[in-house]
Amino acid sequence: MTPEISPSVKYWLNFFHPLMMWVLLALSLYAAYLGLQVQRTRNAQGEEKKELIKGKFNVKHYQIGSILLALMVAGAVGGMAVTYINNGKLFVGAHLLAGLGMTSLIAFSAALSPFMQKGANWARVTHILLNFVILGLFTWQAITGVQIVQRILSNA
Repeated sequence: MTPEISPSVKYWLNFFHPLMMWVLLALSLYAAYLGLQVQRTRNAQGEEKKELIKGKFNVKHYQIGSILLALMVAGAVGGMAVTYINNGKLFVGAHLLAGLGMTSLIAFSAALSPFMQKGANWARVTHILLNFVILGLFTWQAITGVQIVQRILSNA
């Protein structure tokens, strides 16, 4: 026998995924900023480089990236789970497919870390390109997600 979830819990579950994703979008922008600071540090010389190294941007970027990877996977699975719980099915459309694509891309991006740590420039360039694609998709996802939330609110 499957336990029944109350209608009010089902309703409020609809908002966990969007709120989490907006936080992750902001965190992604911060990770991009840190990545740019890592690049600045790598290219700096002399006193400027010494000063930038103190910011430990590389460590912060790596840590935030790890958190992003974990939370994006959890958020994608959670969003699909809530949709299935509330509707008995997933709505296969652009929002879902782009979200799955973003989740895959962030895994590939993170997987490049060991190569970047060994100085592979191809991995660094690929990492940056993937992350800009993710940011673009994430921004679009935020807009389409708001449209979905508006539909949920209008049907309540």
